[in-house]
Amino acid sequence: METRLPAPCVVVLVGASAAGKTTWAADHFGANEVVSSDGLRAMVGTGSDDQEASTAAFALLETIVEERLRRRLTTVIDTLGFDAKRRSGWIETAHGFDMPIYAVLFDTPGDECERRNSKRDAPLPKSVLRKQVARFSKVSDTIGDDGFDDVLTEQAIAVVPPQFISMPDAEPETSASSSTSHTFGLILSRFDWPDGPESRAEQLSSIAGRAEKAGFRDLWVMDHFRQIPRVGRAWEDIPESYTTLSYLAAETSTIRLGTLVTGVTYRNPAHLGKLIATLDVLSGGRANCGIGLAWDRAEHRGYGWDFPDTSDRYDLLEDTLQMLPLLWGKGSPSFEGKVLKAEELTCYPRPIQERIPILVGGSGETRTLRLVASYADACNLFGNPDRVRHKVDVLHSHCEAVDRDPAEVEVTHLTNALVTPDRSSLRDRIEALRGRNTSAEDFSRRNNAGTAEDHMDLFSAYSAAGASHSIVSMPDVHIEGSIEAFAEVITTLSES
Repeated sequence: METRLPAPCVVVLVGASAAGKTTWAADHFGANEVVSSDGLRAMVGTGSDDQEASTAAFALLETIVEERLRRRLTTVIDTLGFDAKRRSGWIETAHGFDMPIYAVLFDTPGDECERRNSKRDAPLPKSVLRKQVARFSKVSDTIGDDGFDDVLTEQAIAVVPPQFISMPDAEPETSASSSTSHTFGLILSRFDWPDGPESRAEQLSSIAGRAEKAGFRDLWVMDHFRQIPRVGRAWEDIPESYTTLSYLAAETSTIRLGTLVTGVTYRNPAHLGKLIATLDVLSGGRANCGIGLAWDRAEHRGYGWDFPDTSDRYDLLEDTLQMLPLLWGKGSPSFEGKVLKAEELTCYPRPIQERIPILVGGSGETRTLRLVASYADACNLFGNPDRVRHKVDVLHSHCEAVDRDPAEVEVTHLTNALVTPDRSSLRDRIEALRGRNTSAEDFSRRNNAGTAEDHMDLFSAYSAAGASHSIVSMPDVHIEGSIEAFAEVITTLSES
């Protein structure tokens, strides 16, 4: 069983020489995260045992620690940890940068320390080591008064994004949802994969097939015409959404397909309905309709499209939500809404599904969630479990106002996920994917980097908050084994 600590944090190792501190640090942290007095002695002196280099080594250690904490980087301090003044300084610095700091005690028996020490190339004199062991005993009795956020003993520790630690318990009114199964969708938002555009079709087919096999219920693509700022750079590849979904329809057999989400301003709404109806036919009844208000003003200007003000876009969205089921239904009815007017809504072939599910993206409390309650089959929310719980409460109040059973509206949420089988492979994956100027801590936090167990806890918290379906973006989706690692989360939570 491991203890989770929030990233970024500071870990101070306390113990005699040969107590196992350095080995433990290497097992639990990346080499760049550990600041070692022995290592710095070797850099400024003749070797790690050069005691004459201690003053210079510790001066350098203090500088490195302060600079790492200034940049809010997880830091492990590997010294004896016996100097109370130094410990106090590290605690003050860490808290000054709003970082928690923990002490880890290595209470290794003296005879074991001596046995390990005897095998070193340059062992410490026994008398020196025995004095360290005796001093550790005194330090361990009082270190709890230093001001550390916690004092731990040598154990399995994992430093994880805070969201894997600060997860709210289910409140009474929503706790029943935590016992229901949780399902998952996969969204493809970046296509900057290796091998260039000539390999995209093969890569898309592989990813879709792996997702289907892993148990993802649905597969989504963003509906944008150039990459959006929060995901990548405008000139990065992003294929047209409905063309991509049509290709994936032929490459898959069970997974549902949709956009997350189509801006209501991007296409004539009747044309959009025709596209989705055709996708439903070609996929054998697997189309979802994801739609939203549209937000990217720069994209509209870049392509010469009108970008109406917010109120007009809401009117257009409401009209579209009312019109699409008519287009997909029987006959050729007319429609007149606030801004849309159609004399004859004809759509052949008709969709295979009796009703194509409509998902509305966005979480505006006054209008968006009211439209969800009135017309949609699902909503898509952002944020942590607390925020999702609040939005669900708002949605349910809108459902009550229009006399609709809230159970008829599926609550989904969108998040990032990076999953590997263990902590060691997770560190390697983070290092391989993070940008040159992005810290491991920031990358991990943004992408929810963790093990399957971490994610089971996180998504259970979303279930408790009222979201029964999670749509995840995986930064390593193109790498073999990434989707397969997430499959453990799907299997466990879909059967709960």
